[in-house]
Amino acid sequence: MSRTKWFRRIGPTVMPPFERFMRAITGGRVTASGLLVPSLVLHTTGAKSGQPRRTELMCVPDHGTWLITGSNFARSTHPAWTSNLLKHPDAEIEWRGRRIPVHATLIGDDEREAVWQTIQRQWPGYRQYEREAGRKLRIFRLAPLTEN
Repeated sequence: MSRTKWFRRIGPTVMPPFERFMRAITGGRVTASGLLVPSLVLHTTGAKSGQPRRTELMCVPDHGTWLITGSNFARSTHPAWTSNLLKHPDAEIEWRGRRIPVHATLIGDDEREAVWQTIQRQWPGYRQYEREAGRKLRIFRLAPLTEN
């Protein structure tokens, strides 16, 4: 459903209020997207404002890390959270009820095709978002920060 043109058209309008509703009725324990696919809540620092930001995202768990993709519903612009991670790569996620400090690394060209294969094993056809957006989607690997 998320790959349909219909969803890409209404998703940006419908999903944020639905996520807020789910957060309100579950005390923040459940995200709407998490009911359908692996999801996390990303806590970043605003690239321009420096203010805390919170974003619900689909993710691909990958050997103790998480892959997140800035598809932005196949729009032509990158979502703001990707700029936040570029400027402030240390962030936190909520994953399965735990808050985990992470470091975000933008996937480089040398690793990109292999990462797309991993993403498409979970969501076949997801790369179509990149083609329809007409831009190179930013993909990040979130790795847990270890305590020293």
